Amino acid sequence: MFGFSQGCLPLSRWDELNKFFKKTGAKITFGLNALNGKTIRPDGTALGDWDSSNAVSFIRYTVSRGYTIHGWELGNELNGNGIGAAISADQYSSDVIALHKLVHDIYKGKDAMPLILAPGGIFDAVWFPKFINKAANSLQVVTHHIYSVGAGNDTNLVQKILDPSHLDEESKILRNLQGVVRNSGTSAVAWIGESGGVFNSGRNRVSNRFVSSFWYLDQLGMSATFDTKAYCRQTLVGGNYGLLNTTTFHPNPDYYGALLWHHLMGKNVLSTHFLGTKKLRAYAHCSKSSEGIALLLINMHDGTTVNISLSITLANTNESPALLQVTNDQNSRHGIEREEYHLTAKNGDLHSQKVLLNGKELNVDHFGRIPPMESITVNPSDPIAIAPLSIVFVRIPTIQVPACSMFTREYM
Repeated sequence: MFGFSQGCLPLSRWDELNKFFKKTGAKITFGLNALNGKTIRPDGTALGDWDSSNAVSFIRYTVSRGYTIHGWELGNELNGNGIGAAISADQYSSDVIALHKLVHDIYKGKDAMPLILAPGGIFDAVWFPKFINKAANSLQVVTHHIYSVGAGNDTNLVQKILDPSHLDEESKILRNLQGVVRNSGTSAVAWIGESGGVFNSGRNRVSNRFVSSFWYLDQLGMSATFDTKAYCRQTLVGGNYGLLNTTTFHPNPDYYGALLWHHLMGKNVLSTHFLGTKKLRAYAHCSKSSEGIALLLINMHDGTTVNISLSITLANTNESPALLQVTNDQNSRHGIEREEYHLTAKNGDLHSQKVLLNGKELNVDHFGRIPPMESITVNPSDPIAIAPLSIVFVRIPTIQVPACSMFTREYM
């Protein structure tokens, strides 16, 4: 199917990949062929039970070599109408139960049990509930894919990326999936198992340029708001939407945004509302590396600087919201300043592959090392100034939010 049906991953290549995984500290989930053993009808319907023999052999080899796999995922875009082929929810759940059993048998007595993930496809409001309800006891992660910007041959991608109403369409799917998972009673969590914004390998001079960071970082913030526990970017390298340049392996603009997100934004998400233009997107989390909070602010205006100030309230089910005071401690631990990281395109060109951080161009050195991601410090009483078509991360250690205090030690 799609010219890859005869493809093969040699075990020697798998060994090489695992050396890479170990060296980088990456957590790996691996997708298994869910169509093995099935008969595909002319209409694309895949019939029959999953033949797990190849997967069993591969997983046993992986375990024998001591390779650490975070999770095993069954299939890729085979739910609902599918892409090229489709498996019914009943059959898919049966196959996932079989995968769960064989993984538990193979890993019995081992220190860690990998996660079972599925279905790795576009959300379908009818198919997903049926599948999750039947596979609930065998499934730890519900994966779905998002390509909400459009097709690679779409000539209006930039306009869609900078259109808040277009980006907001994805919130409907995220909200629906959140409800399905909650209502199922399962302990499984939702992941975005694949997202590159623009499908069909992205679009050159869009997916690999600064403009792509607007949809990407907005979707990171939005998905976290709806309790998505992990977000897998398509791709690290490959296609136009890779985080790395396919020739030089130097970072594309989205890489630097992902790096700042990773360093600054903690796991606990704070309810955030911006009173003003819809072209200013705002997300807040507990800070990852210290006390306080971290903000992601995205200005999609092409000619307006947005100055914002913060109002922090404590939600209480029994009383009206109470204003939290922002402390300006001057001790050595906190200081009185906030940290800001302003990302802009070089020369203001949204199609630039070069990113400026606080006005300085980001480039790897001759050893290929990532440049330091240095903040500027600002008096906390000053408003946060978000320049046109820019993205700003802010870390404010002096804002003490009770919802964050219990999570501080996790990151320190």
